[in-house]
Amino acid sequence: MDPLPLPPTISSRTLTHPSSILTYHILEAGPPHRPLILLLHGFPEIAYSWRKVMPALAQADYHVVAVDQRGFGRTEGWDTSAYSHVDLRTFSPTSLVRDIVILVHALGYGDAGVVCLVGHDAGAVVAATCSLIRPDLFHKLVLMSHPFKGAPPLLPLNDDAPFSSNFDIHSSLASLPSPRKHYKWYYSTASASTELSNPATTLKDFLRGYFYLKSASWPGNDPHPLQVWSAPELAKMPFYYIMPLDSDMRDAVARNLVKTKEVKSPALPWFPEAELDVYVAEYARTGFQGALNWYRVQTDPGRWMHDMDPFAGKKLSVPCLFVSGKMDWGNYQEPGAIENMTKVCSDFRGVRFVEGAGHWVQQEQPERVVEEILGFVGS
Repeated sequence: MDPLPLPPTISSRTLTHPSSILTYHILEAGPPHRPLILLLHGFPEIAYSWRKVMPALAQADYHVVAVDQRGFGRTEGWDTSAYSHVDLRTFSPTSLVRDIVILVHALGYGDAGVVCLVGHDAGAVVAATCSLIRPDLFHKLVLMSHPFKGAPPLLPLNDDAPFSSNFDIHSSLASLPSPRKHYKWYYSTASASTELSNPATTLKDFLRGYFYLKSASWPGNDPHPLQVWSAPELAKMPFYYIMPLDSDMRDAVARNLVKTKEVKSPALPWFPEAELDVYVAEYARTGFQGALNWYRVQTDPGRWMHDMDPFAGKKLSVPCLFVSGKMDWGNYQEPGAIENMTKVCSDFRGVRFVEGAGHWVQQEQPERVVEEILGFVGS
């Protein structure tokens, strides 16, 4: 594999620990043995997604580490079996938490802990779960673009809950005048990984379009709170969240571009082509299935998330801040989730919406993200 094109103050290496089968690939900046800030990426991202904020955080005298999580990037040792044979227990919530706990020990911070854990998108789910289970190890928490909904309740869920087996949101979406489907359940299908990857010759165009549509750069974004978890309300979201029923994600991206009379996405000033090439190369090499296994677990909690039962009803006790792009529909994809954080967090420090940013807030507005993290850690 070619070296990553990193700023001079960021280095790349792998490390292992006897308690894990993983070989972790990490990026790090700042002096070792200083207080640790640990960064967890989302989808379709990798540790490289934190390249713009790491140098400034390190300059503030922190040791800053970003990791390719299980199923992503250059971290190896996870189950790469085909869709029908992979052991999804290895992608369960506590398995992902275990990965991060072991990483902290491998870095030499088993006693001191992590001064601040920062998670974006799917990484925010892991970060929140880490802090829920091990508040002694993860001292402060910043969540980005994915609110903490609370510890998963014991099944069965209430009939109107988003992941309740008794409430068939899928039939309701499919019955709309313009039939739709939810992206998380699409990502959980056997065909999704192949459809995302192919044709390989246009993977770059697809990824550019996906990043563009979910950013503040796309004029079609108008995020706002949804009233309830219902098909008519969810259908207000763009196709990259609530897809046309007959589409795959590549087609959904193309249809969104048509809505704003664009043939393909433009070059993005905050995302140079050379940096986009890193994502293209990594996903061309690994495919998407490792990352999509996370969605398979989330969308079938009755089968794969019973490991969270001991924590049902537990509140997140560490200080927690929510930071997100103002133009990010991810803030509202589950109605009421942001407002509910005051109930599921014992020490919630508020919401910071960042102007000029959509879903990729740490890439679109890195200076503001650094400002929020450092202000929170120092408070």
